Amino acid sequence: MKEDIHPTYYPDALVVCACGNTWTTGSTMKEIRTDVCSNCHPFFTGEQRIVDTEGQVDRFYKKLQARQDYIDQVEAREAEKVSPERPIEELELGKRATDALEKAGITKVGQVLDMLQTGETSLLAVEGFGRKSLADLKKRLRQFGYQLPEAAQEIQV
Repeated sequence: MKEDIHPTYYPDALVVCACGNTWTTGSTMKEIRTDVCSNCHPFFTGEQRIVDTEGQVDRFYKKLQARQDYIDQVEAREAEKVSPERPIEELELGKRATDALEKAGITKVGQVLDMLQTGETSLLAVEGFGRKSLADLKKRLRQFGYQLPEAAQEIQV
């Protein structure tokens, strides 16, 4: 056996737990500090508590919160897509149709949906807004995910 390669062995090493319990054992360290012992470990005591020595529970809760934040953001974006407060310009109907609606005082998608609730004739009565514009408007509303009212499902001749 080689000389002077083995660590020093302490037969009376002191072990100190975070709960205050101490005992002696043999070790290569003079003093050992531990967070949990048989006097305070939930398995031996029967207590329901979380032993988190490396922050694993905190990391889990952070991941859980990050996931919930992401889900909330996705839901907010989806709700924003079909918001009745969306400006008509975002539908990209064309300059003539957009200008005709703005001239009539219709600037939001919610206003268009309210007019479609009564039927297509109210929108066709807008000066400069014809059947082609109406068909394009309905198509764009469906593409953006809006539900058209029953009275406006199909163009009536």
